Amino acid sequence: MTSIYAGSGHLKIGLLGGSFNPAHAGHRQISLAALKRLRLDQVWWLVTPQNPLKSSFHTPAAGLRLRQALKVADHPKIKITKIEEKLGLHYSADTLKALLQRFRNYHFIWLMGADNLIQISSWHHWRDIFRQVPVAVFSRPGYSLRALSSQAAQTFKKNRINPWQSKGWEKYPLPGWFFFHDCHNFLSSTLIRSGQAKDQVTRTEHLVI
Repeated sequence: MTSIYAGSGHLKIGLLGGSFNPAHAGHRQISLAALKRLRLDQVWWLVTPQNPLKSSFHTPAAGLRLRQALKVADHPKIKITKIEEKLGLHYSADTLKALLQRFRNYHFIWLMGADNLIQISSWHHWRDIFRQVPVAVFSRPGYSLRALSSQAAQTFKKNRINPWQSKGWEKYPLPGWFFFHDCHNFLSSTLIRSGQAKDQVTRTEHLVI
């Protein structure tokens, strides 16, 4: 068994954070698009022990969500991690700071769906996310227009980079962010929990926490 942090040199890592309650094909689609468009070496799913903006009463134990995420990921370059739990962190800005200190030779980029760009302005120290690493936002049906007119998009409007310039993203000055129109999956964790949508869960469990 190998660690998710195996490897040396200047690896390019995409970070997809969230409760993953539950993980679904939309998370996987964003990850695959990021691997291809950004030429990443890996994507790490940062399964938070508890989202500070959501009730713990309705959030299953982290272990259950981790195991389910392992089933969905089904790709050797998508890694599942509970590093936030290990470090006792709850906020994405703090997690990024810790990762940048621990993995100084790695190039990180924050990944998220357009729905999260709409609400990111309610996150703890959200501007620090853009100032610490590049950000890649992927379209979601019904969210893209609102996302591009959101507070975050307007705050960093002058820092948006054309998707066709995403090659070499790690060399651009911060803050810098991309909006990709690759993903058209209607699935969301909320719809799945409410029973309005079903997700196809894969059966491969070869990834390592």
